[in-house]
Amino acid sequence: MPAVKAGLRQIPAIHRLLDLPVLRDAVAHYGRAPVMEACRGAVARLRERAAAGELPGDAVERAAGELPAVILEALRHSGEPAYRAVVNATGVLLHTNLGRAPLRRDLPSSLRSYLALEYDVAAGRRGQRLAPLAGRIARVCGAESAVMVNNNAAALFLILAAHAGGREVIVSRGQLIEIGGSFRLPDVMAAAGATLREVGCTNRCHLEDYAQAVGERTAAILVAHHSNFRIVGFTAEPALAELAELAHARGLPLVVDQGSGALHDLRRWGLPPEPTVGELLAAGADVVCFSGDKLLGGPQAGLVVGGAEWLRPLARHPLYRALRPDKTALVLMDQVLACHLSGHLEEIPLYAMMALPVEALARRARRLARRLRAAGVPARARSTRAALGGGTTPDETMPSFGLAVPGGQALADALRAAAPPVVARIEDDEVVLDLRTVFAEQDPGLAAALAAAYSGIQANQAGGA
Repeated sequence: MPAVKAGLRQIPAIHRLLDLPVLRDAVAHYGRAPVMEACRGAVARLRERAAAGELPGDAVERAAGELPAVILEALRHSGEPAYRAVVNATGVLLHTNLGRAPLRRDLPSSLRSYLALEYDVAAGRRGQRLAPLAGRIARVCGAESAVMVNNNAAALFLILAAHAGGREVIVSRGQLIEIGGSFRLPDVMAAAGATLREVGCTNRCHLEDYAQAVGERTAAILVAHHSNFRIVGFTAEPALAELAELAHARGLPLVVDQGSGALHDLRRWGLPPEPTVGELLAAGADVVCFSGDKLLGGPQAGLVVGGAEWLRPLARHPLYRALRPDKTALVLMDQVLACHLSGHLEEIPLYAMMALPVEALARRARRLARRLRAAGVPARARSTRAALGGGTTPDETMPSFGLAVPGGQALADALRAAAPPVVARIEDDEVVLDLRTVFAEQDPGLAAALAAAYSGIQANQAGGA
């Protein structure tokens, strides 16, 4: 007990720590309250360890001397952005956990100033938030009208609330999807006040199934994109044009949740085609909704396009104000739409990454592998397969190239602790880093992170031997 008390006396008081020059500088940078909190936390943890007898001999005194460094590290960690930039080396281009489509680096000038968000500059009076952008969305999609909300789930919810509240919506059983984040189509319909009317079987649904389900309470026919799964084998479903003809003959709208936001033929990038928004409208869909941060390559948003008679009630619905996008999403979406309109898809990071030739990725991988081997890291360049992700073209991949480094889970964990964190995948106990999703300017940082992480693991293994 006397030894414990002696050890506790070695721990400095908070006010003495705050008098240290290094922590006075920290107060100027972080503010007094955060530094005080970090000091109290570090001292309390050290006191607990000393009182429990975990620090024998003069270890308490040594630990007390390290308190300023411990406090500064805690402050550095607490001062990091809530959402940190990471190096995406997974090879999944639309990685939902990593923000889906990466955005352009050049911030539009209107986001660095005041902007005419709800102001008609020409008329000198209040304007409508969506008015400047709605026409551009419609033009890109080949639609008559457009509405934008904060994500595609909100888009579908608004459509159902505006047109199907208290009524039935017909959906094929094979399209009752559940996607990431527990988004379940039946639950969304119920929350919007619509009644689900299932038709057909999971793998086969016919036009007659839809026709027999139409009744006095029917509000719409809904087609939902399969998103992250495929039904193959003994399958059948009516063509969209057939469903449109049936819906229109019964005075109903045909609504399509397209999900991916495809505006272009994906065969251009060696992938199987997704039905584009324009093709769905041309086939007779009255309303199409889709995500803005998938194949559109923009910020998170839900876009709804189609006939003005069906979209007009959406913007007037009481829910719209709760679901409308903020100024940042609107401005960034305008920037992305301009690239689609001009045909300059290479200015959208997603499409720039999709278009990278495998040969260019292989050259980068071999250059990085040579640099890493010179630093003592047994890296090798290898071919890989990248994926679009985000629920688009499931089970389909594109050729890519990257690095393979032995180290398994320990190396993957160490890479995530780098600054910035590096997120990779593990195959056969090797860490695989796919360069299709790594920006070329990130290569030096990636090499440095790999070298540091690998040497750290080797040192730990040597110390434990």
